[in-house]
Amino acid sequence: MTRHLYVHVPFCAHRCGYCDFVTVTGHEDVRARYVDALVAEVQRAEAAPETIFVGGGTPSILADRDLARLLAALPAAAEVTVECNPETVTPAKARVLVEGGVTRVSLGAQSFRPHLLDVLERRARPEQIRSAVRILREVGIESLNLDLIFGVPGQSGADLRADLAAVAALAPDHVSAYELEAKPGTRFTHRHGRELGRQAEAMEAYYEEVVATLRGAGYRWYETANFCRPGHECRHNLGYWLGHDYLGIGVGAVSTVGLERRRNRPGLRGYLEAVEAGMRPPVDVELLTPDERGTERLMLGLRLDVPLELNGLAVLVDDEACERMAAAGMLVREDGSLALTERGRFLANDVVASVLR
Repeated sequence: MTRHLYVHVPFCAHRCGYCDFVTVTGHEDVRARYVDALVAEVQRAEAAPETIFVGGGTPSILADRDLARLLAALPAAAEVTVECNPETVTPAKARVLVEGGVTRVSLGAQSFRPHLLDVLERRARPEQIRSAVRILREVGIESLNLDLIFGVPGQSGADLRADLAAVAALAPDHVSAYELEAKPGTRFTHRHGRELGRQAEAMEAYYEEVVATLRGAGYRWYETANFCRPGHECRHNLGYWLGHDYLGIGVGAVSTVGLERRRNRPGLRGYLEAVEAGMRPPVDVELLTPDERGTERLMLGLRLDVPLELNGLAVLVDDEACERMAAAGMLVREDGSLALTERGRFLANDVVASVLR
């Protein structure tokens, strides 16, 4: 039985230049049909998950009645997260979320600086982010995450400090702070390529400031890019990082169960036609080897701030490389476990890559 369910809603009002998720703009005429298809998939799956994550895209762009139908079709779960864009959050939408059993909302703030929001092609203004937080708090959302992006073209150290101060003032339960990743060849890299290079040089200092500031505000740095107040870890994402099986529903969604990884193909029309005909969505299947699954487990588990129990994973670790990294103060290996040190966590990708066979 899979412990985690992901439901993908691809619709967006606008596709941001740096985004590489499976999204579509417009298509208001098929959104209700798409929800029908998701409901059919959920019912067919007969899942009983511990956590559910409704992501996108922009799930909160759905009409209130369609979002309510989708939430009503989901199985009960201890944690139910829905991603929202601030400009879509109204008192009515917030009531739909609470009445639909949502316990956690992830709000795509990204920045509170108007000129950076413009660069990121985000529609919400700082006052709309603050309003969305207030509305969600008033209806009783149990746990609230704010997404923040740093390393944005044109961002200064003062801009980052202002963003962090704005986050702290809103006191969310969880903060996801990501380095901007612009994929090569996108319109974003063509438009901002030179400035992205300059930002890359400042990224290490920005990252250190993010960690120090959020820790100083009482947040636990529990994963490379994630910070929480006590008891507000994202249990769904912890499932990914701990190597649990998960089921993905919707266009472009991914499932990993045992050694089988299934990726629903990204075509919206093909997805709808298949599900409406009572068939499985078009899918690509990848069979993983035990070593591939184990390597993923190591790479993701070492992102956390707790030691990773190696158990059967020790054969995938280069002992000599571990000794070198330990001597350099980057990691600690003891009692069958492996953990990055404080210094190692700032260079996690490089350190982890160096110790894998």
